[in-house]
Amino acid sequence: MPSRNSEIALLLEVIDQAYNRRSWHGTNLRGSIRGLTAEQAAWRPGARRHNIWEVMVHAAYWKYAVRRRILGEKRGSFPLKGSNWFLRPTKNSEEAWHEDIALLDATHISMRETIKSVSPSQLPKIQGNTKYTYAQLIYGIASHDLYHAGQIQLLKRLQGK
Repeated sequence: MPSRNSEIALLLEVIDQAYNRRSWHGTNLRGSIRGLTAEQAAWRPGARRHNIWEVMVHAAYWKYAVRRRILGEKRGSFPLKGSNWFLRPTKNSEEAWHEDIALLDATHISMRETIKSVSPSQLPKIQGNTKYTYAQLIYGIASHDLYHAGQIQLLKRLQGK
């Protein structure tokens, strides 16, 4: 049976593979946006459909939300106003696109630090007022990253990229 510390290490590896580390499953979230311009990220496949930029910021928001839940913090500290889905771009510029990529990177780093702070004995426990354990929340955010990486890959293909 693996030690609890190795479980934390495994969770870190899982979220990193889903976000920015090489793995067998293909493109991760960070890899799915690599090399995109603001114009490509802002392209919409149709009216009232999300673009790559919005999907990416949504992923950043949920990294924040899971981190907040693990730490038992209150809502309201995400750098952008609102929750879940954020209309993007608010200004169609490379600078704004790269600012939001930096937000995604920062939320991932913060998520990693939070996981490192989790006591191994907490992993099987239900967190706060959710019905999920700490471990399920962490595995879930990795799954969320991969789900949206797939969406982004599809949106790129629809653009002919």
